[in-house]
Amino acid sequence: MLFFIFATMKITKLFKDFFDSEKVGGFLLIICTIISLLFANSFFSNEYLNVWHHPFAGKPVEYWINDGLMAIFFLLIGLELEREIYIGELSNFKKASLPIFAAIGGMLVPAGLYLFLNYGTDTQSGAGIPMATDIAFALGVLSLLGNKVPTSLKVFLTALAVIDDLGAILVIAIFYTKNLDFGNLSIALGIFAFLLVLNRLKVRNLIPYLVLGVFMWYFMLNSGVHATITGVLLAFAIPFGNGSKKSTSYLLQNALHKPVTWIILPLFAMANTAIIIDSDWHYALTHKYTIGIALGLIVGKPIGISLFSYFSVKMKLSSLPEDLNWKSIIGVSFLGGIGFTMSIFITLLAFNDIDHISHSKIMILLSSITVALIGLLFLKSILKKDYIDEVSNDN
Repeated sequence: MLFFIFATMKITKLFKDFFDSEKVGGFLLIICTIISLLFANSFFSNEYLNVWHHPFAGKPVEYWINDGLMAIFFLLIGLELEREIYIGELSNFKKASLPIFAAIGGMLVPAGLYLFLNYGTDTQSGAGIPMATDIAFALGVLSLLGNKVPTSLKVFLTALAVIDDLGAILVIAIFYTKNLDFGNLSIALGIFAFLLVLNRLKVRNLIPYLVLGVFMWYFMLNSGVHATITGVLLAFAIPFGNGSKKSTSYLLQNALHKPVTWIILPLFAMANTAIIIDSDWHYALTHKYTIGIALGLIVGKPIGISLFSYFSVKMKLSSLPEDLNWKSIIGVSFLGGIGFTMSIFITLLAFNDIDHISHSKIMILLSSITVALIGLLFLKSILKKDYIDEVSNDN
């Protein structure tokens, strides 16, 4: 028991900054989404939409946000993933196995439900859309429950979302790469290899990593592989050391939190939720691909996360933390169905048709709101009951 308390304290110290940052980011994303939807459906709708479609350096502003700034977001995710692997929740299989199995279930079941409806159609490429979990939104909703949330539940959702994002990154790299330019890809990977050499030589100065990271992004952008992958590769090339506050990785991660939370993700949300909602918008949600997205996020995510977690424990591959029960796992599994940022991001890669993209975004928003409310109310109910039971037992 003392070991568990000590481990919990250590974990809390490790991910507290990340959790707090994502919590704020979740609230900000909600506000920006509401503002963007209102602007897109106001009397100055055309002017607002033109802001994101306005050309800059030969490409629309929206393009540079999605392919450029989001690479920085993935750099932050990669640094967090690196930290979890070295000294956090993913540092050994026993600690990592429960959220790993949960994340696998949370990706496979939603994708399976989507493909059940869309396999063989021109929209089957959208199978990756309901696989994703939005870290900022999910942790933001969980934080609304305050101090009643056990630390291990916060850790479980954080680790689940980080692993889920890694899965989404792999899906993007493997399934959403259409035309490969091996010359540019070779140069990008060559730069990555050189950065790994700098790491091995214990070069701690951030400047060469960031400068070469920009060049790696440029060549990756022109290779056909989505350029945001560069962010993750760069994260694992940057020296981690012992993970202390003086380490290169920690310094960069700490520096990126505020720009990503306050600038990059809000810009992404506003640029990609500028959706014009017509009076007959609800008919758009009767297509197989939109139904597949809804089934994946609302049904597939909770079922996949809960069942894979349950069977991993029953098969003694994982263990359930002492202060959690299966009701809390089910409750947080609904929050895992909040796709939003990652789901919209994959939508842009999966579809070329404007209507498909617009309809998918609407369904992602509705589905994410649905599971957020279900998860919030469910967790509020069971955590309140657990608190009452605990007080009664103490008396």
